Amino acid sequence: MPDSKKFIVSHAPFWHDGSHITTRNYHTLLAALPAVIFGMIQYGMPAVGVVSLAVSSAMIWEYLLNRITRQPVTIGDGNAALIGLLFAMLLPATSPWWMVITGTLVAILVGKEIYGGIGGNPFHPTLVAVAILMLSWKDLFDFDAALVDYEFDFAVAYPLAALKHFGAWAVEGFTPGGLLMGNQIGGIGSTFGLGIVAGGIYLALRGIIRWEISVSFLAGVFITALIFNLADGARYAGPLFHLFTGYTLIGAFFFATEDSSSPVNFIPMLIYGAGGGILTVLIRNIGVYLDGVVFALLIMNIANPLLDKLRPKALGKVI
Repeated sequence: MPDSKKFIVSHAPFWHDGSHITTRNYHTLLAALPAVIFGMIQYGMPAVGVVSLAVSSAMIWEYLLNRITRQPVTIGDGNAALIGLLFAMLLPATSPWWMVITGTLVAILVGKEIYGGIGGNPFHPTLVAVAILMLSWKDLFDFDAALVDYEFDFAVAYPLAALKHFGAWAVEGFTPGGLLMGNQIGGIGSTFGLGIVAGGIYLALRGIIRWEISVSFLAGVFITALIFNLADGARYAGPLFHLFTGYTLIGAFFFATEDSSSPVNFIPMLIYGAGGGILTVLIRNIGVYLDGVVFALLIMNIANPLLDKLRPKALGKVI
């Protein structure tokens, strides 16, 4: 007589904490809005056009790839919109339309779908797209040239470019408070430091990002920049300058913390974040690129699987 009791085995996860991918994506979109809105106000309709085209084209590319591969349509989860928005936040407001749609195609196809969709990508899709564009058309990220027709109430030179070409004396006019309030030129959503920090704190309090990665990344930037500044203050800017310029803050809160490309254990998170911060300053100070955040985080994405193998020893002993 067959046993009426059955032992049912199912695959992981065995417990659900109630969070959803869609909810996480929309909260991240909400957290990015203060910096994006500030950029739209600062740069006007060109910025609105770049953001709108980036978000819409990213969603269209994902929809088309879902249909081509006969997979369920996933644009409703907000991930494609988030990738497009983050991509737009790193671009000059005057970016040409073909650059925007090329970047979103690379982000969705090469950065995400080629690995099987959300959760399978070893690199942040937006960073993949920006890195490829930087390597292919470096001049498009020349913010001084791209934003030359704008008039501001502050120094119009891109801070990292001024530092690279003239040394620390050229950036003495950029105060930490002014940089945090967006008194600098740069990407549409990467100049308003206060808004980015507020969004990052919101995400950390909601449990969407891990504060350990963000804090260790910023600590890596601060300590490395301080060492360079102490060694040669005339050539290398101080740590606060590096914290509040370029892609540092947006990298710390919106890129380094991406789930599928960052560690999950405590010690690996600290090493991952600190390594990204150290590489950022090294690339800025002795590399050929003005801002090292994109390439630094991609390098740490590569190291992520190895770092996550660093785990505490199990309790107990072998008998």
